[in-house]
Amino acid sequence: MKASNQLFDREERGQTRQIPLAEALRPKDFSELVGNIDFSSGNLGSLQSLILWGPPGCGKTTLARIIASKSELTSVSLSAVTSGTADFRDVFDIANRGTKIVLMIDEIHHLNKSQQDIFLPHIENGNIILIGTTTENPSFELRQALLSRCKVIVFSRLSTDDLLQIILRVENHIGKPLILTEEAKHCLCDLADGDARYLLNRIEEILHVNSDHLLTAEDLGALFQKKLKRYDKNADEHYNLISAFHKSIRGSDVNAALYWFARMLRGGEDPLYIARRLVRAAAEDVGTADPQAIQVAIAAVEAFRFLGSPEGELVIAEAVAYVATAPKSNAVYRAYNTAVAFVDKTDAIPPPMHAINAPTTLAKELGYGQGYLYDHDSLNAFSGQNYFPGERQDFYKPNERGFEREIKKRMDWWEKNRRG
Repeated sequence: MKASNQLFDREERGQTRQIPLAEALRPKDFSELVGNIDFSSGNLGSLQSLILWGPPGCGKTTLARIIASKSELTSVSLSAVTSGTADFRDVFDIANRGTKIVLMIDEIHHLNKSQQDIFLPHIENGNIILIGTTTENPSFELRQALLSRCKVIVFSRLSTDDLLQIILRVENHIGKPLILTEEAKHCLCDLADGDARYLLNRIEEILHVNSDHLLTAEDLGALFQKKLKRYDKNADEHYNLISAFHKSIRGSDVNAALYWFARMLRGGEDPLYIARRLVRAAAEDVGTADPQAIQVAIAAVEAFRFLGSPEGELVIAEAVAYVATAPKSNAVYRAYNTAVAFVDKTDAIPPPMHAINAPTTLAKELGYGQGYLYDHDSLNAFSGQNYFPGERQDFYKPNERGFEREIKKRMDWWEKNRRG
């Protein structure tokens, strides 16, 4: 199937130059934008510097271009990847001579701290309206001084309905339906994973397919390698997904925990990284409500190292299911933090004399070990002697869940007998 002639234009030399479909269909007005974008033409009257943050292919650069064109100001577009400080200073020189400029910077998170700082006075005096686009969390990648002078607009990944709307625009643009079944269109949207640019690039390939039948979802599977779900092991998604995974376990939502586990694996995450977080969850959120949970988690780590991938991933999945469905208690976690805080705010009190060994004659003469009661010689192997330095503190408060019920019974009995 040949591409439509509308995808081409003529250069002055008479040669034909293909315009990428993503560029040919780029919206030119706010009304043409798809997705949930918190900006409209009404904001242009009080236009301020903006940081547009969101995943690839969601419309950040498109919105920046529309804003620049509608503002009726001089606009300059640069990339933080290919432009340097000298390029930025050239723009500032023009602005300082009286020309207010909308400066668009793609991938602004690539600017170093010094480069970010040189924008501050020019944004402050109003000579420059900065519109930066980024796929990275600006809270982590941009200096607070720059962020405080900009409004952050957050973009979401495009929905399936948004992507289907783009497919319809393509069909209107080329003047005919795509050679895709309805199921294949939805499959294509799933492959795009919210990325309009990816969608349009794949459609451009489909336009060159010669076929005497509509392409099915199976045909697309053979035509394209399945795109990995969006996941950057070194950026926000890395931390967002592991956070959702941990919270799902803490919330005893085993199905959600397995979902996030699968998402991270399909994104190429190291299974041992996930397993380490699982061990942490077993200690922090299950604790002594089920002491076996941490043993299961550690066993999964060792089993994965023994089996490798992909067989070892099933062992981790089993451990995920066990820890997520175990009774939950953070009593030890809270007790530990309370003990640390108590140590930090109190003096270094020495242990009571009866709790200190007396390995030498001098130590015995100094009273070390004097009065110590050997618990195994006492009734029920409990002497009730105090081992706390000074006044006793109550750090560990087990819950009435899982094995901690038994622990609480023991502690209550010990306390009762300690008081006589």
